[in-house]
Amino acid sequence: MSWLSSSQGVVLTAYHHSGKDQAAGEGPDKDGEPAASSCRYGQYTMNQEIAQVKDKPPFDRSSSQDSADELSMEDYWTELLNIKKSNENRQEDQEVVIVKEPDEGELEEEWLKEAGLSNLFGESAEDPQESMVFLSTLTRTQAAAVQKRVETVSQTLRKRNKQYQIPDVRDIFAHQRESKEKAPDGPESQSVRTNENKYQGKDDQASSLVVGERKLIPRVPEEAPASETDINLEVSFAEQAVNQKESSKDRAQKSKGSDTSLPSFRLPKDKTGTTRIGDLAPQDMKKVRFLALIELTALYDVLGVELKQQKAVKIKTKDSGLFYVPLTVLLEQDQRKVPGTRIPLIFQKLISRIEEGGLETEGLLRIPGAATRIKNLCQELEAKFYEGTFNWESVKQHDAASLLKLFIRELPQPLLSVEYLKAFQDVQNLPTKKQQLQALNLLVILLPDANRDTLKALLEFLQRVIDNKEKNKMTVMNVAMVMAPNLFMCHTLGLKSSEQREFVMAAGTASIMNLLIKYQQLLWTIPKFLVNQVRKQNTENLKKDKKTMKKLLKKMAYDREKYEKQDKSTNDADVPQGVIRVQAPHLSKVSMAIQLTEELKASDVLARFLSQESGIAQTLKRGEVFLYEIGGNIGERCLDDDTYMKDLYQLNPNAEWVIKSKPS
Repeated sequence: MSWLSSSQGVVLTAYHHSGKDQAAGEGPDKDGEPAASSCRYGQYTMNQEIAQVKDKPPFDRSSSQDSADELSMEDYWTELLNIKKSNENRQEDQEVVIVKEPDEGELEEEWLKEAGLSNLFGESAEDPQESMVFLSTLTRTQAAAVQKRVETVSQTLRKRNKQYQIPDVRDIFAHQRESKEKAPDGPESQSVRTNENKYQGKDDQASSLVVGERKLIPRVPEEAPASETDINLEVSFAEQAVNQKESSKDRAQKSKGSDTSLPSFRLPKDKTGTTRIGDLAPQDMKKVRFLALIELTALYDVLGVELKQQKAVKIKTKDSGLFYVPLTVLLEQDQRKVPGTRIPLIFQKLISRIEEGGLETEGLLRIPGAATRIKNLCQELEAKFYEGTFNWESVKQHDAASLLKLFIRELPQPLLSVEYLKAFQDVQNLPTKKQQLQALNLLVILLPDANRDTLKALLEFLQRVIDNKEKNKMTVMNVAMVMAPNLFMCHTLGLKSSEQREFVMAAGTASIMNLLIKYQQLLWTIPKFLVNQVRKQNTENLKKDKKTMKKLLKKMAYDREKYEKQDKSTNDADVPQGVIRVQAPHLSKVSMAIQLTEELKASDVLARFLSQESGIAQTLKRGEVFLYEIGGNIGERCLDDDTYMKDLYQLNPNAEWVIKSKPS
């Protein structure tokens, strides 16, 4: 999907692999100063004269003071110059692709499609019922973001004089309100609402109002007194931003300070359990992605920052090999070798090789390998990696690090994705560090699975490097400075810009890289307010399904009363009040009734089952099997050990509880 921001046609340059010049650019040989590995800009660049990266004044490196390192941009500019050198004489590989900018209405049309709301316009607009349930769960700011885009699309479609019906925005949101008024909440939706925190109830009230009417909407209450380091995942980020703007304008000034000392943000414990990416069933994760895009847009709207997304350009790419190959293609060929693998094998092996050399090596990631050697290694890897005949002992540690950066830099589409790379970059324009972190959290959720999994492996590796900073002299900011150009460079090198703009861009992208590394655990968490919105959607869909089923049964002359009685007793057949039945179909004890108490956690339930295992099953360890919440108002959710079962049962009383392993 997406949107291009320039007003005229944009010239994009695609770089393709050529047989005679496969890998790194020219550089001094072993006796000369080491040169960087090659880069061909990844998937595209603006077709303009490459900006000359100004020589920056030298900086004194102090290994004893992190603050001196972190204030220095030396590592960033050095890495950028190394990359620029390796790009020289690559122009013959260019292939120019012209992409014309679509008009604003088309941009918003694409946005609505990506948000799962395409049936609000176009040929399916006559029956937008499928989106009504979805719209009924939106917060005030989310609904306003949708309304803004629907209005733009409606105006554009009217100008085009389309034959199909164009819905009025007020009708869409009025229908949303009517459906809420007609159908009083059932026990499942009641449980979702009562178990959300006190702020979310107000959110629901606000979102049920007609967005198109000029009505006073109740303000979201201020957050309860909490540590400044707490990240609230129970209330919409955009709603928090509205509240912050209204209650304390001076707080917005806090974040623009130095990047040298980030706040120690933390997640308050949630009794119903923390949900991480990978814990939800695919159908629920799809809904989370729709909501995350709307929430991200709403957050940017509230803060007055334009959410710019790029058009994914189709270019010719290699359909086999290791370097300059799309992640999806790499994984397809890797899964034929190692079924279930989620991270490219060459990526894993390069990290492994770096770690074999020891993470205490001074200047790790910062010192490049020799360009000639990198070029030869690329060619040899392409020929021998999958045959298993490549001699890894010949790869020096700094060469492996250069190959890793080369792999990331030369993906046909960037690791942060074409669509969202600019949005990642623009995170630096948000007022506070907390809001930057919230935006990054939503952007990580929006990444394609292959990109997200590979990014996670990269960030975990970078953290291990940083853990050895006392010896390798690579602090979190040093690593961020070195890695930022490799993830963001196609938006920095290709544009003519002033030295001041280059410096701002460098500091900004390094700061974003810093946040990604330092808060990676938090960024892979799905906010509770998004999970609760999914629960509400599922509850409403269940109501619709039950109504349809009852009508069908009545039409077929079945005993409707018998069906209702059976439906009611499905989960309560032999389980007394305050007791849950846990199923473990793959363990020796396949079922157990467990009394709920205030202190009972998911880890306690697992421990009871595993303590009774015998034989082969006795070797099962905690971490190999998990307790799942299945059905009711959620598709499937893997529970973390600290989930309080009674609280979760109250949130989803119709769920089944199953112990099983995670799918690979």
